[in-house]
This record gives sequence, C-alpha cells and structure tokens, in this order.
Amino acid sequence: MKVAPWRSNPVFRSMASRHPSALPVRRTLVLAATLLLLWFLVAEANHLLAGLRVYLYPAALFVVHAALTQPARSGLAATLLGGLIFDAHAPAPLFGLHLILFAAAHAVVFHLRDRIPRDDTVAVVVVALLVNFALFLMLSFWIVPFLPVPATAWGRLLMDLLVSQFVVALAAPWYFALQSRALLLAGVEREGFA
Repeated sequence: MKVAPWRSNPVFRSMASRHPSALPVRRTLVLAATLLLLWFLVAEANHLLAGLRVYLYPAALFVVHAALTQPARSGLAATLLGGLIFDAHAPAPLFGLHLILFAAAHAVVFHLRDRIPRDDTVAVVVVALLVNFALFLMLSFWIVPFLPVPATAWGRLLMDLLVSQFVVALAAPWYFALQSRALLLAGVEREGFA
C-alpha cells in the first residue's frame, strides 16, 4: 500500500505524537463531513421525489460504517452528529428522536460487530438493511399517532420503506467506500475495514 508523501513527513509525525487526541477528533470530523454530504444528497433526492410522494429514509448509512469500523468514542460521536443533522430539519414532536435512535442503533451494531464479517460487502449491506428497517419501523410507530387519520398512512409508509431499502442496498457499498477513502486521505488509521 502506497503511503501519502505528507504522512512520511517528520513534522507531521511529531505533531501526531505530541497531540494524541488529534486523531480521534480528525476521525470524527471526517466522518461528520461525509455524513453532511450524504444528508445533502438525500435532501436533494427527497426534493426531487416529492412530486411522486416518496420519501427516502437511508438512516442506516449514518450509523453502520461508524459502528462497524471505528473506535467507540469517535464512531459514536460521528453517529450522534449524524443524528443531529437529521434532527436539524425535524418537526417539533420529532426533534431529538433521531439522535436517540441513532445512538441505540450504534450501540447494538457496535456490540455485534465482532460477529459480523466486516470485510464482506454483502454482510455489511445486510446489516445496513436490517438497521434501516428497524430505524424506519421505530420512527413510523412514533409518527403515526400524530397523524390526523393514522390508518391511511401505512400504505405510503410501506412504499417509502421499500424504496428506502432499495436505495440503501444500492448506495451502501459506495458510501462506505467513500467514508473509508475519506478517512484514508485524512491520514486516520482505520481498524481493519477494507
């Protein structure tokens, strides 16, 4: 594997050794930047799909990579920032809910990550699909009581779930590779995600 020329610079090495807390902060900020990019792309896609009355909810993409590949502190911090990004445009009864749901999903996936083959793309996509299904289901059960006619919402929610799962299955390998490459370009060592 080729090492970036700036990483072999002795000044960089001495700075990293003097500031051991700089790498977790850099890791968190790089992950947060990729989460912000994903949120922007999803917001644009939802804007384009509004005429079709379809809403994409790829929440698992905000959780799974950080929970599977990153250390506990920086991975959880990035996941919580992703929850705050999602909550930034949420209506009042939902504000803070994504933060809690993302933290719970991160804790579950982080606890199970030793049993998941992290280098297998299919296994990671299946984990992302399961996490997305669980997050969508919990959010749906939270939203439906606030609707004027709750019984009519389940058909649309089912369509949104199917479209969201399809998008997660297609986008997960690309997005996880983007996050891994961004961490590599930032000079942050990863824990073994290929």
